[in-house]
Amino acid sequence: MLSVIAAGVIALGMLVSVGFWVPRICNRRRLRELLGERYPLVYLVYVANGPVLVLFGVFLICRFS
Repeated sequence: MLSVIAAGVIALGMLVSVGFWVPRICNRRRLRELLGERYPLVYLVYVANGPVLVLFGVFLICRFS
């Protein structure tokens, strides 16, 4: 059961990562216009929801499988 959850977390993290780097999905120019000086927060949200989720899922699989 835990390995299924870990696989889901990995898939979600990869989906966020791919979605962030595809220009049609995430229009970073528009976000920069909207957020102004708060634009670096976009990268913080990306890191927290992309690569960190992938690493957490890999950790779960390695630790508990």
